[in-house]
Amino acid sequence: MFQILSNLKPKKLSSFQVIILSFFGLIMVGTLLLMLPISSQQRCVTSFPDAMFTAVSATCVTGLVVKDTATYWSLFGQMVILTLIQIGGMGVITIGLAIMRASGRKIGLSQRSMMQESISAPQVGGIVRLTAFILKYSAIIELIGAVCFFPVFYKDFGLAKGIWYSIFHSISAFCNAGFDLLGIRGQFSSLTSYGEHVYLNIIVMLLIVIGGIGFRVWGDIGTYKHRVKRYSLQTKVVLVTSAVLIVLPAIYFYFFEYKGEIFYDRMIHSVFQSVTTRTAGFNTTDLAAMDESGTAIMIILMLIGGSPGSTAGGMKTATFAVLFLSAITVFSRRSDVQCFKRRIAPEAVRSAGAVLFMYLVLFFTSGVIISRTEDLPLLTCLFETGSAVGTVGLTLGITSKLSMLSRVILMFLMFFGRVGGLTLIYAALPSANSHHSRWPLEKITVG
Repeated sequence: MFQILSNLKPKKLSSFQVIILSFFGLIMVGTLLLMLPISSQQRCVTSFPDAMFTAVSATCVTGLVVKDTATYWSLFGQMVILTLIQIGGMGVITIGLAIMRASGRKIGLSQRSMMQESISAPQVGGIVRLTAFILKYSAIIELIGAVCFFPVFYKDFGLAKGIWYSIFHSISAFCNAGFDLLGIRGQFSSLTSYGEHVYLNIIVMLLIVIGGIGFRVWGDIGTYKHRVKRYSLQTKVVLVTSAVLIVLPAIYFYFFEYKGEIFYDRMIHSVFQSVTTRTAGFNTTDLAAMDESGTAIMIILMLIGGSPGSTAGGMKTATFAVLFLSAITVFSRRSDVQCFKRRIAPEAVRSAGAVLFMYLVLFFTSGVIISRTEDLPLLTCLFETGSAVGTVGLTLGITSKLSMLSRVILMFLMFFGRVGGLTLIYAALPSANSHHSRWPLEKITVG
């Protein structure tokens, strides 16, 4: 698929368009496979809307489902879903590189450019080596995660299921997908049956965080180890922002949402809730029982999401950090946005503002439409749309009950959140021609 799309009308298709077409092609292949009778446990043909919703959710590593993964889909169907998660999490272009290298084909400049856009790399130089590094260490981390899961699932489900459940949940957690096979203990129950299992919760959280911090961060940590000063500005911003967005919400959840629980359960639930909203989609407690303030905080976290060039979705931590720093710059009346003794390019600040605008408009407008269509509370619908556009997968229990219109809206939001808003815009609109002349400058009052 990658080679065909990269060779298709090379003079007309941009790298952004190829990325979008690759994801769409993968979704359609996944949809057709999930419609096959062999994909369902009842050996029946799954309807196109249900199969496509599942394929979109898996490819976009979201986790919203209309059919319980454990009880509806067969082993073959679950393998299709896991394959979509793996390819969607790593990126279609990244997997395409692995196939091309394995077949001995030469990787040209256009393919390198696509890989750069796919993983948000800073430059084309060294992109093949970086992508190979990503594939290698992703496989190692997922294998380690599966080995860590195995004692728990082997004890509860036996050898065969223990191996399969370990592999499935390791890949799903690392790719921030949120799909699970624990519906056998209660449909759509996610990890609630393991809510007090500290060991399993820690492994899941570690996989989520590692997968969500971004491939470029991996590269810096792998290259410079403990020499933090050598890290790029993006790595420093991502690590600090990620830590803050985990710790502060966890403190809130600890003191206000889980007050009636014992210390250890209260602690693990609070931290897990803070981590999983960063586009992972697993839940260990009843989300519908949370206060409206807690629900609102979770919506904000879902919209922010993970980091650039990671398996996670959302606006991204770097976008949030740039917007925050830009506000600080305005408040302090400085001329440049600064961080760690470095100036941030004005283009990055403008892009961050555009991304925020797109996410807020889509998130709120979609929530209002679904609320009016389904006659549901607005906050509940905003939670659903925030989960979709942030590719999180958390829900207050309404996904499987929504009408076709609402499901189509959610599918678009999931696709938008995974591919990236700017990628869609750049693919749809032609690049502006640069002109040496500029219009006269005139000030306008804001704020």
